[in-house]
Amino acid sequence: MVGSGSGPVNLNRYRKEKARAGKKARADQNAVTFGRTKAEKELDKARKVQDVRRLDDHKRDE
Repeated sequence: MVGSGSGPVNLNRYRKEKARAGKKARADQNAVTFGRTKAEKELDKARKVQDVRRLDDHKRDE
């Protein structure tokens, strides 16, 4: 195959680039799925504390 391409091809480089692209795609998908703003996290935490307090207030004394 004389004259085809510009020299030897490093297959390891292409394999690693493909793996990096896959990891990047997965990270982007996780950011969409699990990513929340700080305000959203704090709101959930406050609601959880409020729910626990509400349940504790309705417990019977023994």
